[in-house]
Amino acid sequence: MAQLDRRTFLAGAAVVAFDPATSRWLTTLPENTGAIRIPHLDGELVTDEASLTEAATDYGHLAHRLPRAVLRPGSVDDVVTVVRFANEHGLTVAVRGQGHSTYGQAQADGGVVIDSRTLATIHEITPDHAVVDAGVQWLDLVRTALADGVAPPVSTDYLGLSVGGTLSVGGIGGASQHFGLLVDNTLELDVVTGDGRLVTCSADAERDLFEAVLGGLGQFAVIVRATVGLRLAPTSARVYTLTYPQVTDLTAAQRTVLADGRFDYLEGQFVPTDDDDFAFVLEAGAWFTTEPPDDDTLLAGLTPSGIDVVDVPYFEWLNRIYETVEQIEALRLPGPWLNLLVPDSATDEIVTELLTTLTPADAGGVALLYPTDRTLITRPQVMVPEGPVFFLLALLRAVSPPDDAEAERLIAANDALYARVRAAGGTQYPVNALHLSTADWRAHYGDRWPLVRQAKDRYDPRRVLTPGQGIFG
Repeated sequence: MAQLDRRTFLAGAAVVAFDPATSRWLTTLPENTGAIRIPHLDGELVTDEASLTEAATDYGHLAHRLPRAVLRPGSVDDVVTVVRFANEHGLTVAVRGQGHSTYGQAQADGGVVIDSRTLATIHEITPDHAVVDAGVQWLDLVRTALADGVAPPVSTDYLGLSVGGTLSVGGIGGASQHFGLLVDNTLELDVVTGDGRLVTCSADAERDLFEAVLGGLGQFAVIVRATVGLRLAPTSARVYTLTYPQVTDLTAAQRTVLADGRFDYLEGQFVPTDDDDFAFVLEAGAWFTTEPPDDDTLLAGLTPSGIDVVDVPYFEWLNRIYETVEQIEALRLPGPWLNLLVPDSATDEIVTELLTTLTPADAGGVALLYPTDRTLITRPQVMVPEGPVFFLLALLRAVSPPDDAEAERLIAANDALYARVRAAGGTQYPVNALHLSTADWRAHYGDRWPLVRQAKDRYDPRRVLTPGQGIFG
């Protein structure tokens, strides 16, 4: 979805008051009632059916929790105002960027959803950093930065995500093997804490808050602005698609190229075949501007059964799946996604087990598998397995045609696979359709759980923010 200007939303009836006796928002202020006038907003708070319905769904189309109001902020001050108001009147607040959560994580049942798409200004591009509002899509940041010859060192596969939403989770991609996650390349944040304070934080100022928010799943503060790192960008990408007959052949080749760092980009896929099985593909990229890479050097020792090599403009490569994702989103298919982080030592066994039952239909047509260097993941809220290397295993499922029973079956399968991975020392990249209790979250954070609870008590003591994650019950 394109970035949206605040004026786009001015057709709805704006809220002017709140009735604490009924927890209802009012578009008029009746006389002789206990209704409370809403403080001044530069944007508006709306309760029309279309706005509430949009805020009660997401890319997964599995959870539908209706808020009582949607804020279209016209400024950061609006976010401060609404979070403080929520604290005073026992409300919950969630932030919705581009709506690409899969299981209601950005929903607020009976609360207020902040639609960050109206906070979408790119404030500054320099040779080494960009300052952007949280509602900016990575697509717009990348396109703007490339005009100055720079780009973020890591990009997620789909550029239609918001900056704030991505930094709340982590931001993993094919260049994470060299640069870690997007949160590892974030320099400064402006946030509104759960108790309504606007704070600028970084590694040098309010560091505890900075580290809590990056990968913090929206539990401690609302990201409203971010300073993210940039680096010199190439103009072209040479993309290698290497096919292997067995998944263990794929993972062996991936370990080889991860260890020597020969490619700038490294991912992998299970690709459905005509006989309802999978081929296993190593997808790699080498960037260049003038001198193309040497194919023989890059392919040495990899021995795939099939090779395809193509040169594309760098931006075209980064944005390669945008239109496809938009088309899928328009179909409104249930999407019980699962993204797991598997210890290298257990990956071959777990994936081999999985492939004894996984079909292309169950995988939704898209399954990813690729390794990353754990030492580059520096943000403490992002929970990754022990050991020098872990693999991302992602089943980007879609249920077509829509079928509630089939969606529930796949969520149950997600639960079982997550339990298997967790027993092997793995974790989740938390954008999933999983049934998670507070006990599950406690296990996810492990020894860090007391610090997570302390941060919640310190920055969001009334448990206002992001109830859809279900972390604290």
